[in-house]
Amino acid sequence: MKFTFLGTGTSQGVPVIACDCNTCQSNNIKDKRLRSSLLFEKDDTIVLFDAGPDFRQQMLRANVRRLDAILLTHEHKDHIAGMDDVRAFNYRTKDAIDIYAEKRVQNAIKREYAYVFSDDLYPGVPMMRLNDISDGVVFHVKQLEIIPIRVMHWNLPIFGFRIGDFAYITDASFVSDESINRLQGVKYLVVDALRREKHLSHFNVEDALEFASKISPEKVYFTHIGHQMGRYDDINPTLPNNVMLAYDGLCVETDDE
Repeated sequence: MKFTFLGTGTSQGVPVIACDCNTCQSNNIKDKRLRSSLLFEKDDTIVLFDAGPDFRQQMLRANVRRLDAILLTHEHKDHIAGMDDVRAFNYRTKDAIDIYAEKRVQNAIKREYAYVFSDDLYPGVPMMRLNDISDGVVFHVKQLEIIPIRVMHWNLPIFGFRIGDFAYITDASFVSDESINRLQGVKYLVVDALRREKHLSHFNVEDALEFASKISPEKVYFTHIGHQMGRYDDINPTLPNNVMLAYDGLCVETDDE
C-alpha cells in the first residue's frame, strides 16, 4: 500500500495570495501547500481523492501516468475544479474515467461541467463515467474494496473513505459515533486540521486529535492545513509522536494489506 499527498492545503492554498504572514513568507517547501488531494495505490490499482484546481500541476509533479478512478468527498470548488484535465487520461486510455460520488455531488458535476454531459458533445471534451456511492455501502475499483464514511462539513453531509487499514477524512467538523465505529481498526488516518483556533466547518488541531483518539490509529496525518496553522517547523514538533503535519509530496509506503 502506498499513499502520496499531492496537496495538503486549504481552499486558498499556502501561500495565500497577497498575504505577508510568516507562514506565507516561509522558504520551507513544506509550507508550500496546493489544494488537498491524495493518491492511493495498492497492487495494480490507483485512485485519487478529489481533483481540485491544482489537479494538472499535481499530476505532473507526481508523474502520475494512470488513474483507475477519482473518489470525490464533496462538491466544493477546491475539490472538483480541476476535473476538465482528466482529458489527458481519456486520451491515453480511449475511455471515460470513473468518478465515484453521491447523487448531490454528481448533480453539481453535471452543472459545473455541463459540456461533458451534453447531447451535442464538442470534440475533445473530457469523458467522465459517474458512479453512485452511499454511506457505508462497499464499492470496488478493480479489486480494491472502498467504504464511504459519512462526516459533516458544518451542515453539509460529505464523504470520507476507508480502504482496509487506511482512512481519508477531510473537511470534517463532526463525525458521528456510527461513522467512528466504521473506522475502528484503521492504522493510518488522514484527517483535516485547518488551524489551531476553532473553526465552523473544519476540525482544528484539538478537534482532530480528539477524533483520532477515538480510533487509535498507529499514525495520524493532518491535511487541509491553512496558513493560520503556522510554519511546519514550529508546529510539527509540538504534536504527539504518532501525529504529523502532512506536506505536499509526502509518500508513505507500508506492507499492510
